[in-house]
Amino acid sequence: MKKIIAVIEAAALLIGSLASCGTGGKTPSGSGKPHIVTTIFPEYDWVINILGDDPAGADVTMLLDNGVDLHSFQPTAADILSIATCDMFIYVGGESDKWVEDALKKSTNKDMVIIDLLEVLGDAAKEEEMTEGMQEEEHEHEHEDEGPEYDEHVWLSLKNAAVLTESISQAIQKLDPANAEIYRKNTAAYIEKLDALDAQYKSAADSARFKTLLFGDRFPFRYLTDDYGLKYYAAFSGCSAETEASFETISFLAQKMDELSLPAVMTIEKTDHRIAETIVRSTTAKDQKILTLDSMQSVTAKDAAGGATYLSIMENNLSVLKDALN
Repeated sequence: MKKIIAVIEAAALLIGSLASCGTGGKTPSGSGKPHIVTTIFPEYDWVINILGDDPAGADVTMLLDNGVDLHSFQPTAADILSIATCDMFIYVGGESDKWVEDALKKSTNKDMVIIDLLEVLGDAAKEEEMTEGMQEEEHEHEHEDEGPEYDEHVWLSLKNAAVLTESISQAIQKLDPANAEIYRKNTAAYIEKLDALDAQYKSAADSARFKTLLFGDRFPFRYLTDDYGLKYYAAFSGCSAETEASFETISFLAQKMDELSLPAVMTIEKTDHRIAETIVRSTTAKDQKILTLDSMQSVTAKDAAGGATYLSIMENNLSVLKDALN
């Protein structure tokens, strides 16, 4: 945390020197074009779909663009400067974004539009939960007096995605009213795709042979499983920093695999499969598949440039989910 404060202070000095020179433009960047900063890939991709052909020539920045996930991200002075001088800033708003409050204090744009995804969802946001068999972190109760800690992985619900896209779209329409009708049409077309994919997920869950997922890994998919009435077991919570599972955790999950005759152990992207492999070896059958669902926490700018989209990743996740539940 001290390192982040030092970075923010360094950025503040740079911001101050730039402010003294003046921007001379309609926006803080001086270009007259909207500058939108997002923290994570799903936000970035939603904005790109809302803008469509981008009639205003907006500058859209994704801060977490090099594969570092939300829970490990530490902003640079350049990141703080980008936030401080943008027209719109979109972030998740959970425990991992505690640094944002200090960063926003350095803003030179008093008219900046700020979108906190958890705040937009309101009562639909879910608190982090510990389920049966899940391994607790050693510092699990350190922050009890700070109020509830919310599950930050709100983008992994297509229903949430539709709500959040609409909210972001309305803000962009106010930022660039001259092109508001274009953004409205783009948003309606995109939400129609989200809704269609949501219907496919529901159909797959309703017709599935199994109704439970078991993760030998962190579990960031609670919003998704809740949407479709699926149950889950996992080694760790979605925001956990733990990487080693105890004997008790492995044993519990292996027994659940046997008890429910589940065909697969799940992992998330860019993690090794050691825990999942150990669970499989500890079952009676010892032949379950190891499948990976992509939580989009490690999507890079290179991935986005190469054609990765929120919808394409969620479509691939649906294929994996069908395999895991049948």
